[in-house]
Amino acid sequence: MDTTSISDDLRRYAALLWHWAWLLILLTVLGGATAFILSKRTTPVYQATSRLLINEAPATKNADYASVLASERLARTYSELLTTKPVLNEVISRLGLSISERALRTSVNVNLLRDTQLIDVSVEATDPALAADIANAIVDVFSEQNQGLQTSRFSTSKESLSSQLAQVDLQIGTATAALEALGDDPDDKAEIDRLETTVAQYRQTYASLLQSYESVRLAEATSISNVVQVEAASPTNVPIRPRTVRNTMLGAFMGLLIGIAAVVLIDILDDTLNPENISRQLGLPILGIIAHHQVENGAPVVSALPRSPVSEAFRSLRTNIQFASVDTPVKTLLVTSPSPKDGKSTVAVNLGISLAQSGNQVAIIDADLRRPQIHQRLALPNLQGISGVFVQPHIVLNGAMRETGIDNLFALTSGVLPPNPAELLGSEKMSEILNQVRKKADIILLDTPPVLAVTDASVLAPRVDGVLLVVKPGVTKLAACKQAVE
Repeated sequence: MDTTSISDDLRRYAALLWHWAWLLILLTVLGGATAFILSKRTTPVYQATSRLLINEAPATKNADYASVLASERLARTYSELLTTKPVLNEVISRLGLSISERALRTSVNVNLLRDTQLIDVSVEATDPALAADIANAIVDVFSEQNQGLQTSRFSTSKESLSSQLAQVDLQIGTATAALEALGDDPDDKAEIDRLETTVAQYRQTYASLLQSYESVRLAEATSISNVVQVEAASPTNVPIRPRTVRNTMLGAFMGLLIGIAAVVLIDILDDTLNPENISRQLGLPILGIIAHHQVENGAPVVSALPRSPVSEAFRSLRTNIQFASVDTPVKTLLVTSPSPKDGKSTVAVNLGISLAQSGNQVAIIDADLRRPQIHQRLALPNLQGISGVFVQPHIVLNGAMRETGIDNLFALTSGVLPPNPAELLGSEKMSEILNQVRKKADIILLDTPPVLAVTDASVLAPRVDGVLLVVKPGVTKLAACKQAVE
């Protein structure tokens, strides 16, 4: 891709954005203000986070890969169990909440910290204290329920052993009491020996049961994994939603993006001409660019403000027209436009003054017999004009060509408006009028109606040396201009 073309496109879009800067600023302010107002009207939501540690059972702590996988699975399992229905229902019951279990679940977020055995339990609520209470209650309830679930595996064995220990202890007590009740009588010696043997057996059984009971307790202690709260949730006065500053900035940014998109869309859909695409779209050279201007009393800018940049632009237009056809100089120039309000009469008058200032005898003919403007621009009466010349048997100007008060510049105004302008301008008498004017002027400018409005300019075009097409950037439609050129 051509670097120059890219640079031109960038400059064009920069100019386009600058032209629509007011719209971009407006949409940016509106977007930011809307986001700010909505954020201020939104009920703030607070978040409290409790951190808990998975206290893994000692019996499962190994350095092998399988143990690592088991630890990860345990952490993921606990993170899922934290929001189960039994846990949340118990939290609702303890705190006396008036919400459903499903609604509570939507406000709880469990996050397992990567490569650790830490779990963050975050709760969102409109009350910061309530958020902290719920987060802490979830950890407490889950810890209790998990502990109960883990110990239930050994409860049966422990209860059975405890029952047997109690029974053996009772038997030992009974046998010991019976042994103490016997005296030193030789007749009781056999019973004493039997009871002592029985007590010894009971004590041996009791010791064996007690050892089994301690083994079960040890197995329970080494195989139960639980959770420990390492950081309790505490209330915070800073809400997580809405974030007014961030939302305002995002709203302003979105407004700016919408504005840029709107400007680009307007540019795409806009079929009006601009200086950049006139030559490319129409294949015509640009002889001059005249800036928008306004002079008090409607006087021509070239005579009222001869040193202004606009006057210099008209002089540049005069020079370009003179160089446009060096071999066959332009003596008769028709000035028209594709549509009304394009500024053709303004250009014709100021161009005529510029040509007169260069020493040429210039005549401006107001050939717009529908909405004449030349007499108003030059402050001339319009009782007599070209329409009166048409009705003469022999073409004689008879003072219809009058001085304008500007050296070397004459004007032939429209006069009384006729009912058939196109027929008059296309008649042979029009050629005779032009011949009579040529005898008095070096250059003739004809101000005609817009090309597409009526056929006046079209019927006059074959009688002139050149046509100056006046377009107004941002107003004149490209389709209309193309049709006018064709």
